[in-house]
Amino acid sequence: MKKVKKRGWIEVVTGPMFSGKSEELIRRLVRAQIARQKVQVFKHSADDRYSPDELVVHPGVIRHEAIAVPNARTLLELADPDTDVVAIDEAQFFGGDLPEVCNELADRGIRVIAAGLDMDFRGEPFGQMPIILAIAEKADKLSAICVKCGEPATRSQRLINDHPASYDDPIIVVGAKEMYEARCRHCYKVKK
Repeated sequence: MKKVKKRGWIEVVTGPMFSGKSEELIRRLVRAQIARQKVQVFKHSADDRYSPDELVVHPGVIRHEAIAVPNARTLLELADPDTDVVAIDEAQFFGGDLPEVCNELADRGIRVIAAGLDMDFRGEPFGQMPIILAIAEKADKLSAICVKCGEPATRSQRLINDHPASYDDPIIVVGAKEMYEARCRHCYKVKK
């Protein structure tokens, strides 16, 4: 019987903080493992909130082993030739090489699933996510629940001493519920 060449593609799971991106990523990984596919999970080494070597959903109940890497190029070095699925969590933290790396992995016949924030705390496109979204074959944008009004939340509100962060504050500040809230367009604020 002739062996079928693997076909790769890129999927994206995006949305604001607390929208379930990592949970959805893990759900897809579990399904791939049920199908006896080899998966490799990577996260950026800057994301050390819950565990240095696991992908962890905010409540901490759902976990999946992950390899922390400092940059996108390392993914190419660590991706095994027989891997079927490469998952990338917190994709917004990776630099300019990420779109090229995702394309190269997909061209190798690997299903690439990238999960990350689509917008930063200022409400602007975050890192390489707009490019990853453009080159992906499939994209799912999730929403959270606005903590102020209960409507669908599409923004990540950064708070400093319970007040909205200033537009000029650093873009990357790793944190969770102590620093961020999910908010809808109307309840979201940023100091200009």
